[in-house]
Amino acid sequence: MRQRVCVEDLAILLIEPSRTQRQIIIRLLSEGHILKIESVDSAAAALELMATYIPDLLISSFYLPDMEAPELFARMLEDPRLVEVPKMVISSEQHHDKLDAVRQSGVLALLPKPFDRDDLERALTVTLDYLEEEELELEDRDIADVRVLLVDDSRMARNHLSRVLEHVGIQHIDQVENGALALEQLRRHEYDLVVTDYNMPVMDGQALVNEIRGNPAYVHIPVMMVTSESDASRLSSVKKAGVSAICDKPFEVDQVRRLLRRMI
Repeated sequence: MRQRVCVEDLAILLIEPSRTQRQIIIRLLSEGHILKIESVDSAAAALELMATYIPDLLISSFYLPDMEAPELFARMLEDPRLVEVPKMVISSEQHHDKLDAVRQSGVLALLPKPFDRDDLERALTVTLDYLEEEELELEDRDIADVRVLLVDDSRMARNHLSRVLEHVGIQHIDQVENGALALEQLRRHEYDLVVTDYNMPVMDGQALVNEIRGNPAYVHIPVMMVTSESDASRLSSVKKAGVSAICDKPFEVDQVRRLLRRMI
């Protein structure tokens, strides 16, 4: 059953140290008919406010006076009430490692500075797609019977992906941290889909795909890779190895729904 969510209904918490930037972002949100906006200038202030106020969406600058956004998101994971809060990051950062930390933290969107109203509206659409629960309808089976193995070394990324899968009706999800542990799970249990990251310790996504496609017992299992990897040659190797689909981090939830419908 789909739960309809309107952008006007969103309650947003904005974390932006710059007063000028806060005013600009609030104006853009208000022009999009969003009126429920709380704003603070630090991570500590945000955590204090979220003790009593759970937003539908957290929009944060990357650099905060007391910590960076990925550290804040890790702190939020320690509070069960904040685990499912969708997150969006606004940043002018260009360094790959910094951006990768954001992508691995399970954000719905990463907006560059400067951005315009269209950029913000696209990011808000992604948020609405995430908040709306729409169960996948399959032709020959119940989505609730589908078993998924989720492979990612980032706990935040696993939590985020798991919630997205649950939103489409998948109930059986096992999680592991790398490809080697995934192979152990495949030997012990049957799965209908493997969702994996690319960059992982011990055994990465490329090696895992090779093992799956090289084993007659697993070769039929669809593999979806959700990754922040940007090296074209590496991604080309994964495609040649037989990955069923590739999604970027952060990904569009509606895109994941479409790919799942095609693969399962």
